[in-house]
Amino acid sequence: SQGTVMTSAQYPLSEKVPERIKSASGKSLADFNYQAVIDGTLNTEDFRISPETLEMQAQVAESVGRTAFARNLRRAAELIAIPDARLLEIYNALRPYRSTKQELLDIADELDNKYSAAVNAAWVREAADVYEQRDRLRKD
Repeated sequence: SQGTVMTSAQYPLSEKVPERIKSASGKSLADFNYQAVIDGTLNTEDFRISPETLEMQAQVAESVGRTAFARNLRRAAELIAIPDARLLEIYNALRPYRSTKQELLDIADELDNKYSAAVNAAWVREAADVYEQRDRLRKD
């Protein structure tokens, strides 16, 4: 059923529960084949993983005690909604000495409010504090 919590018994998902795997565009795993690529019925957007599939993977990871990996998968699931160009800008802003603390806090607010990416927003806020403690913020 849709509400079933995934465990290592369902891993690998592509073999054990292929009907539950969908791309971010809604394509099912069965829709992915060479002919669909050749025909052009699949495009690059179809190859993006869905947040739901990442959540299933996170549940499997948790079921075997890999909580840090599960957290990373959930962070990745939040990032799917953010356009690639904006993700690259955020990545660059997070490099040491590239941003002020306020700029990082503004990014965190954007992640929270515009993209509902609370886990990533908290991570950026933590990075802003750590950068401040370690003197890694841009000075204007």
